[in-house]
Amino acid sequence: MRTFSKVFIVSFICFLIAIFIGSYSYVKEKDIKLESEQSYPIAEKMDIGKTIVKKLEIAPKEPEIYSNLKEAIEKSNRVNFIVLGMEDVRTDTIIFASFCPDTKKVSLVNIPRDTYIHRKGYNTAEQRKINSIYGDHGVEGVKKTISHILEDIPIHHYVMLDYKGVEKIVDGLGGIEVDVPFHMKYKDPTAKPPLHIDISPGKQTLDGKKSIEFLRYRKGNNNKGGYIDGDLGRIKAQQGFIQSFIGKASDNILTVLTKGFSHVKTDLNLVDTLSYGRKTIGITNEDFETLTLPGKAEFRKIQKKVLSYFIYDKKETTKLLEKIYNVKSPNP
Repeated sequence: MRTFSKVFIVSFICFLIAIFIGSYSYVKEKDIKLESEQSYPIAEKMDIGKTIVKKLEIAPKEPEIYSNLKEAIEKSNRVNFIVLGMEDVRTDTIIFASFCPDTKKVSLVNIPRDTYIHRKGYNTAEQRKINSIYGDHGVEGVKKTISHILEDIPIHHYVMLDYKGVEKIVDGLGGIEVDVPFHMKYKDPTAKPPLHIDISPGKQTLDGKKSIEFLRYRKGNNNKGGYIDGDLGRIKAQQGFIQSFIGKASDNILTVLTKGFSHVKTDLNLVDTLSYGRKTIGITNEDFETLTLPGKAEFRKIQKKVLSYFIYDKKETTKLLEKIYNVKSPNP
């Protein structure tokens, strides 16, 4: 079983934290006073949820329409991130996250870890997977590669978060309610950290440790049990977790910040967060769309070694980006 960094929720929480950091930084930098400041104890003064939204929220606007992708890339004010989950020196999760300040919409595109990419001088079978690039070229190499795949779209920032941070955030929020579809049971003492998953079925509130187990689960020992529809079922379970997480996190921004900040690595600085902060206030789970890089799995033989790769579809990728960037070709 692969490590927790494979799970989509890691990258999603990374992006949420980036958003929340921006919101909070804006408020602190501008020294904005909350309503009824003299009437409540200090803990309640620091609750910046709905009060901040009322004071600072900017109403979304209709998006700009572009005639082609090149024009959209040049003129759009979208902010693009890569969000990463790590397995040692390999990027086991890569998400391209694109935020439109005008509409407050966020598009999250999952880049499969086995995506085929051939770099000059890196010719082995393992080196032709996108998850190997970080070990050789670091974050900048990953940013350049994702930009290359995505029609030279600029990647402005990166965000990374480890699973320990997720555990602390969930515990700080008092747990996350999920509906466990079946008895999840799996053991692997050699995993890092070791896996001893045992979660009963049904609707329940999971603490940080159990949440990690829920998100790491793929199938039982000896390939027994697991989701009937494979990865699709696992993705649905993760999406349910995400929705529940957003509901709690949006009302407890400071908890997310204080519990998760030390586990986040990012190139976002105060200027960045102040710039994005006010524009992101008011975002809800309905403003997020989850997508996957178009393509298909394929076995290829490289230097006498056969591995499974994800071959992305360049034409369909362009169509996906045109949708994200609101490109609409003029009528003939």
